[in-house]
Amino acid sequence: MKNKKQIFNPYLPSYEYIPDGEPHVFDGRLYIYGSHDRFGGDDYCLNDYVCWSAPVEDLSDWRYEGIIYKKSQHPYTVGRNLLFAPDVAQGKDGRYYLYYSVADSAVMSVAVCDEPAGQYAYYGDVHDGSGHVAGSAEGDFYQFDPGVFVDDDGRIFMFSGFCPGKREDEQGRRYVGCHMCELEEDMLTIKRGPIIVIDRDTPCPEEQRYFEAPSMRKYNGKYYLIYSVRIGGLHYYISDRPDGGFVYGGRIHSTSDVGLGGYDAQNPAYPNGNTHGSLVEIMGNYYIFDHRLTNNSSYCRQGVAEQVWIEADGSIRQAESTSCGLNGGPLAGIGKYPAYIACALMDKNDNRTAEGKKIMAPCITQEGEDRECGPGQFVRNIIDKCVIGYKYFDLRNTSGIALTLRGTAKGQLTVRYAEDGAEQAHLEILSQGSDWHRIEGQLPSGGEKSALYLAFSGEGSIDLLEIELF
Repeated sequence: MKNKKQIFNPYLPSYEYIPDGEPHVFDGRLYIYGSHDRFGGDDYCLNDYVCWSAPVEDLSDWRYEGIIYKKSQHPYTVGRNLLFAPDVAQGKDGRYYLYYSVADSAVMSVAVCDEPAGQYAYYGDVHDGSGHVAGSAEGDFYQFDPGVFVDDDGRIFMFSGFCPGKREDEQGRRYVGCHMCELEEDMLTIKRGPIIVIDRDTPCPEEQRYFEAPSMRKYNGKYYLIYSVRIGGLHYYISDRPDGGFVYGGRIHSTSDVGLGGYDAQNPAYPNGNTHGSLVEIMGNYYIFDHRLTNNSSYCRQGVAEQVWIEADGSIRQAESTSCGLNGGPLAGIGKYPAYIACALMDKNDNRTAEGKKIMAPCITQEGEDRECGPGQFVRNIIDKCVIGYKYFDLRNTSGIALTLRGTAKGQLTVRYAEDGAEQAHLEILSQGSDWHRIEGQLPSGGEKSALYLAFSGEGSIDLLEIELF
């Protein structure tokens, strides 16, 4: 794979808010199926399903495929009637089946289309041989977050399950952990199951406990059941078969770098929250697709991706969160970059409560309303003892840095090549008001793979729009 241009995280345009991304390769293209958040929204998944795709040989060349399924197409209303995290699989008939659950329904619904990113049409709800819809009655396992997997032998499996603190919902549907159903070739009728494959009461540290977002993949004869913990990233179980025998493997990725560099769920490198995603193999390389929070909200999530490595024994090393993502290496140390590609946002004011940090901390946001075109994201509210980090750049030929910013602040921005590294430069900040303006300074050359951390000390606050390296 050789990208024609540089690409960074988030990998889609900055106005696009697609969390819960399930990556799949069909006919030489990588498709991303996910939920669709609304910028400034007050709930999850307020928009209709859309799809983006890219050729496998160039993951910088993303194409908007348009709306593939609307909330209004679901034939009956349940609760908030929002389209939660979907997944897609190709059936033996060559058609594509989109699995989803409507908010508050506890039922798995299916839509179908003749092409990966065409106009899907409602097909039915997953049911057993008698016609009973799974998740529709008291005592049923609660159906949530479908993960659909077609094995090499043609067997079809659907994974599901939500595991909050309580044991059942108001209608008596049970939260048992992660469960699996084997489906008939019609992609709709349960052939076997549901069977619990990760019991909620399995003894394990709380930071490893299954919460939601199951997704199955098979590589090198091993089955990987990827899932989300409550807060702390995407983890996986591994087995020699798809319907049981799973053993905990580890954490694959956290957009907050929980589990790496001393960061944890209480002290993350980036604002922490829910997560959902999966693995994909592209031209012999493996990538994890995940999402990050923006706008100091759980309802404005954006897709990010990183390369991962599977060891000879089948284990997966945790991938750190970076700005360069799918780029295949560090970003060039000469050029202009939007500030929103930050992979670290930290408020180091220890005297504030967690809620206070949520309100006061820096965040990535945008100007204006939710939309389907146009730039505008920036880092807002950089205040005293806040740190913004970018990984990685090739800084061997870099001699200077310029920042485009605004705000009513007085102090300095210190530039380092590691969070706790030596000071490489500092830029004086003087109050300039609400207009964007540029400041610049000299910067000594760095390494072939250098991080870039900006730490502000002073009074007031600033917003950051762009970084230029020269």
